[in-house]
Amino acid sequence: MTDTHAPPPPPVIADVPPEQVAGNVYVIPDGRVPLVPNVGVVTGEREALVIDTGMGPSNGQRVREKAESLTERPLVLTITHFHPEHGFGAQVFKDRRIIYNRAQREEFDKKAAPYLEMFRGFGPAVADQLEGVELVAPDELYDEQTSLDLGGLAAELHYFGPAHTLGDQVVFLPEQRVLFTGDLVETRLFPIFPWFPPDDVDVSGSRWINVLNRLQSLKPEVVVPGHGEVGGPELIRQVREYLEDVRDRVARAADGRSSDEVKAELEPAIRADYRSWDAPEWIGLAVECFYAELNG
Repeated sequence: MTDTHAPPPPPVIADVPPEQVAGNVYVIPDGRVPLVPNVGVVTGEREALVIDTGMGPSNGQRVREKAESLTERPLVLTITHFHPEHGFGAQVFKDRRIIYNRAQREEFDKKAAPYLEMFRGFGPAVADQLEGVELVAPDELYDEQTSLDLGGLAAELHYFGPAHTLGDQVVFLPEQRVLFTGDLVETRLFPIFPWFPPDDVDVSGSRWINVLNRLQSLKPEVVVPGHGEVGGPELIRQVREYLEDVRDRVARAADGRSSDEVKAELEPAIRADYRSWDAPEWIGLAVECFYAELNG
């Protein structure tokens, strides 16, 4: 019998071999452990691109060691967005190139320190991983798109505008048709809405839907989500349809009622309709976010 009250496992990158999802493209899977992302490694003949680090220096060191087990080429690091579980192991790579989009750097400068303190309050297991964190800024920036020639292999970094955060980045490998989405897409996990008024209300469900349409237009064949199992383009569609569903339910339910009233009605109904999805704590925040957008 499963103890539903047991604490979650510590947010540690699993000590497992990277899984090959396409030629020269590897993923260190999250194992569906909360606050552990899928980490990517793309190996070219000249350089290797690491996508996300996990949370804290020990996770970052494990990611670096696993990347170096795949290639002897110099490493380049990029982070899908500023949240601690994705990029707060970057200090392990500060002797290497680190690339962000400009919006992500601006958001990092504004929010990284407050988020570090917030995450330290999530319990001893999380605080342990954040011990000794240094906030390391990138040394290269781009605006909307840049392309990296890793040597016989191109990696495109795209910024399609704010959605889950102000600086969400995706990595697309056009030859392999592989897309790393960060938290714009998850597998069987309710989309993460960092809707924390009044401190952080930058997430936008409506913009998120627009960005997912842009991701679909890339026509990927393999989609690596921020959390959850690797899949195909159906993962993008499933998240987009969920966000559209929540938006439409909120629009129908609002009709002069308060955000709390709408949330009380919709949260259990949405949970019942997506029974196989994890992290239902994000449903209510999605409802609140769409309510705020639809009601000015």
